[in-house]
Amino acid sequence: MGYPLIVSDIVSYSVPAIHCAHCVMSIREEVGQVEGVEDVDVDLESKTVTIRGHALDDAALRAAIVEAGYEAA
Repeated sequence: MGYPLIVSDIVSYSVPAIHCAHCVMSIREEVGQVEGVEDVDVDLESKTVTIRGHALDDAALRAAIVEAGYEAA
């Protein structure tokens, strides 16, 4: 009778060094490969990366941002 409960995690990071479309592409590519990630939004104006998914691992997400060449504050 009930519907399964599906809860998404939403995590945001400040990434001050992002400034162009290449930054956006690099971060989306790396972070998108992390297990559990469903969506990656990179906002150049606010310099934030917002990630949606399930059972997100903070260390893995931060490592992916570093792999892309940036540091999450």
